Amino acid sequence: MTTLCDLVKDRKIYSLDGSRTVLDAARYMMEHNVGAVAVLREGQLAGILSERDIMNRVVAVGRTPGTTAASEVMTPNPRAVSINESIEECLFIMREFGFRHLPIVDGRELKGLVSLRDVLMHHAAELDRQSRRAAS
Repeated sequence: MTTLCDLVKDRKIYSLDGSRTVLDAARYMMEHNVGAVAVLREGQLAGILSERDIMNRVVAVGRTPGTTAASEVMTPNPRAVSINESIEECLFIMREFGFRHLPIVDGRELKGLVSLRDVLMHHAAELDRQSRRAAS
């Protein structure tokens, strides 16, 4: 059974300090082609800021991205999963709670973020491998 550790072991962790502006966050996300970032406070996970958070909590309500801190509009205290969690359990949590992104932690240390797309792409690749084995 594949764990999240296997999925993210060679990935860069995308995060920013909660005092950074939403404009900084949006530029960072665009530069790295990610849909969400972990928001840190004193090096610890404080929340997640996603494209949806920016649209719903900044743009749609007329806040100024250049003066709004990421910590003001992030999703605070997100549910996190252990780096040793299975991909299947992660998918269950995402489906059950409607999450598109989950932080991955090892104890209190942030190890990355996993997206629904990451999980589904892994699952699709696994199904493809199984069908190829069955066909040969």
